[in-house]
Amino acid sequence: MTRPVIAGVDGSPPSLDAARYAAALARRRGASLELVHGHLHPLGYGSLGLSPASPALPDAPAEGQAMLDELAASLRADHPGLEVRTHQVPLGGAPALIDASGRAAVVVVGHRGLGGFAELLLGSVGAQVSAHARCPVVVYRPPAVGTGAVLADPEASAGEGGHLSYGTDGPVVVGVDGSATGAPAIDFAFAEASARGVPLVAVHVYWARARDTLRHPDADADAQAEAEAHHVLYSALAPHHTRFPAVEVRRQLTHGLDPEHSLVEASRKAALVVVGSRGRGGFTGLLLGSVSQTLIHHAQCPVAVVHGG
Repeated sequence: MTRPVIAGVDGSPPSLDAARYAAALARRRGASLELVHGHLHPLGYGSLGLSPASPALPDAPAEGQAMLDELAASLRADHPGLEVRTHQVPLGGAPALIDASGRAAVVVVGHRGLGGFAELLLGSVGAQVSAHARCPVVVYRPPAVGTGAVLADPEASAGEGGHLSYGTDGPVVVGVDGSATGAPAIDFAFAEASARGVPLVAVHVYWARARDTLRHPDADADAQAEAEAHHVLYSALAPHHTRFPAVEVRRQLTHGLDPEHSLVEASRKAALVVVGSRGRGGFTGLLLGSVSQTLIHHAQCPVAVVHGG
């Protein structure tokens, strides 16, 4: 049975946008959609979970169910044939979605919900779910407005000027670092590009070891470092390209020390950016690495965080 796509909904505009995004995702996957609303017990234990000493469960708030029912009806009208179910859970929003993630194909959350401070770039629910979910998480960030930005493409022909131009409904972008934990993210990105019928742009940022001191540049060593970076990129993509041969793959090598900046820039004209939860050099105790943390806060399009297997 196909696992459902689950969207966290609290009635805020970002969460409603996330639910609409989740409905389109579920339709492409041939999956059902579940709208989950976590509501807190008046004593507050819902934010942490239940215990045998907890008082009787409160009734689900009527206004919450009315909000879910209205949204579900709207999504069914927009996507005829889509199965939409609603659930109110006596937990906080993050625990409810983390618990539901064990049976989900993807969990979708808004970048900020009710009660969030305007200056916060990502709400606490989105941050917690991205770190702890047991399935891929899409943090829905509104796409950047405008068209015509370019992504460098080393494989483009001279006639194209070495660049490709994409609009806001452009490619799926995936960050590649060659780590074993990054393979599920690449597979997710290929599947999304295939389902959408758009190119996949694979971005790999590398640093030439010969330039570490910036004092004794070595052209041969630099060339070797670039060749090694090409090898990392091709090796990481090859198994997935075999599974998705129809996906057009564009490879982007960038020399630098800031993969976060490269991926945020790429997100400006992407439909989706996909990253692993943690890559090379990450501390094992960290649930989210610096790249995924930066993207869920600053990307200019939705971000998928895929935990390693």
